[in-house]
This record gives sequence, C-alpha cells and structure tokens, in this order.
Amino acid sequence: MLFSISYPWNGEPPPVFPGVSMVSKRRETILVLDFGSQYTQLIARRIREQKVYCEIHPFHVPLERLKDLAPKGLILSGGPASVYATDAPSIPTALFDFRIPILGICYGMQLLAHLFGGKVLPAKGREYGRAELQIDDPSDLFAGLDKTLTVWMSHGDQVLELPNDFVPIAHTDNSPYATIRHRTKPFYAVQFHPEVAHTPKGVEILKNFAFKICGVRPTWDMASFVQEAVLKIAGEVGKGRVLCALSGGVDSSVTALLVHRTIGKALTCIFVDNGLLRKGEAEQVRHTFEGLGLNLVFVDARKRFLAKLQGVTDPEEKRRIIGDEFIRVFEEEAAKLSKDAPIDFLTQGTLYPDVIESTTSDTKAAHKIK
Repeated sequence: MLFSISYPWNGEPPPVFPGVSMVSKRRETILVLDFGSQYTQLIARRIREQKVYCEIHPFHVPLERLKDLAPKGLILSGGPASVYATDAPSIPTALFDFRIPILGICYGMQLLAHLFGGKVLPAKGREYGRAELQIDDPSDLFAGLDKTLTVWMSHGDQVLELPNDFVPIAHTDNSPYATIRHRTKPFYAVQFHPEVAHTPKGVEILKNFAFKICGVRPTWDMASFVQEAVLKIAGEVGKGRVLCALSGGVDSSVTALLVHRTIGKALTCIFVDNGLLRKGEAEQVRHTFEGLGLNLVFVDARKRFLAKLQGVTDPEEKRRIIGDEFIRVFEEEAAKLSKDAPIDFLTQGTLYPDVIESTTSDTKAAHKIK
C-alpha cells in the first residue's frame, strides 16, 4: 500500500492527503480548482499565507465531493487551454447553484464568461508582461486599493463579449474586461494573475476576496499540520511497518521525519548513493538521519549507476536510466527487508514543482515539462 505526502516548493505541506480531506466541519476553507496552471500552487500559497486554510483539487472533482468539503469560496485557476477548444477543461454549471463566492483567474475568467454565454476568442496579440489596470469600481475586490494598479498578464485568449449577467469593474488598454463581476451573485474574475509577485497588490486583491467576499477569518496556521499529519499517519499505519525512499531532499526528509515521529522504529528508510550527488552529500545525509535516530539502510550503488550511464549523452535518457535503476535497487533492498517481516506501507514525499512539471492523472489539463 502506498502512503503519500506531497509538499509545495517552499516546504509547506500539501492541502490534502490523497483521497482524504483534512477539513473539519468548523474549518473555513477556500478551494482552488486546478486547470493546469503552473501558478496554481502559488494561488494556494498566497491564501494560506493569510492564515486561511486552502486546498487544491482537480477541475473535474465531483460535485458531491465539493458539497462535502463545504468551502467558503472557490478559485478557478489559470491554465494552458482555450475554453472554445473541443476538449477544453470545464466545470458543470450546477456548481454555480452552490451560491458560494467564485474568483476566476485568467483561464478561470474566460471559463466563467464562456459558461455564462459570453464570447472568448484569440486576442489580436498575446499579452504577456506588466499592464496598468484602471479600476472602474473600487468596491469589494479592489477595496482600499489605488485607482491604478500594476498587474501581470499572461494570456493569448480574451473575453471579447461579456455575458449579460456580468459587468466590467476594471480594464487595461488591451483588455476592456480585465476584471468582471456578476450582477447579482458573488462571482468575480480577473484576466491578470494576482498570485504572482509581478502584481504588487495581488495579495491585497486575494485578501479582499477571502475576507470581504468569502467572509473567512484568519484563524488557520501551519503549526496545526504536524499534529494533524501525525494523527492521520497513526490512523493509517497502525502497527504496520513502513518503508521510505530517503534522498535527503526536503520532500522525502519531511515525510520521513513525520512518519518517524509517529511510529518510530517501525519506519525503515533506504538511501541510495547513485554516484551523482554533490561531494560529501551522501555521508552528510547518513550522519544526519542516523543521528536523528532513524532506521537507515545505506546503499552504495555508485558503480552500478555509472556503468548504466556509460556513453549516454541525451539528458532525458539519463533521467530515465537513473529512475529505472533506482527502482531496481530499491526493490532489491525492500525484498531483503521483507524477509524478516512484511512491509505494509511505502511512504513517499513529492515536491509540488515535480508534480507540476511531470503532470499527474489528477491534473489532466497540465502541459508536461519533463
């Protein structure tokens, strides 16, 4: 059985364990629906930085699941697709009957306009970079902000005709509908990216959405995650034995320490020295984790890996060989360990950039980078 924990790039833990929500009925939550943007994780991070609990889910999450999560607000992320394409990622219009606030960002804006009957087409020229946003309605989303803001644009499509139910509340020279709002429902959308640092007041915009529009309170902090993770691990693992592939990086190290804190010596970590590490790194990992009291199996496989890579020059082929050989080595070591008693769980940690760059089955809209 696989027990997995994933972490954003800055070491924060993920919004959820796979298949298990950590949202309590009393926890105020904002959900981000992911349409494949490389900025999706950054949206969630900006919300969490305001002490608001935030989870990321794929755009195709079932409506019943959303009802069960009972979010206080939804954010529709950007994405690489075009809403008018045949296989464009979308959401069921029944979601709008939930009557919870929605903020569409870039692709999320275009999708909202499209689903409500507006017209989205390729722009005359792709807009990428800074733009000056003119605020036409300073209430709600832009409360407390200047009339002119610098924002970051990154889009090739554009809303050319608004749905009847929406009105513009901000514009740029290139985008007459740079920000829109539903006439009667708490649905908002922006063509720019408030989550990136190149939109200096973007965090203020997201705070206005969270606090003024969604009505959440800044009551969540990261300190509670460790306790929740330990309880989750304990409930999942019980008295079972757990195996962890430890690289010494942030992802696997945090995972290993959380599991070790929960079950102690029932966790065994395998570290494979493939001969491609920085000088002294393998010894440092060994010294650190043995010093912390973890069961560590140290495997010196340097000659084996380097022999496999002999004469290979293509970077992607090298990546494939290293990955495949690691699996072979790990399988062999796991088989040795399981002779004494069965291994019940495999635990792993994955940094969010790896998820984004490699794409996953959950993020069907993402474009593969590596």
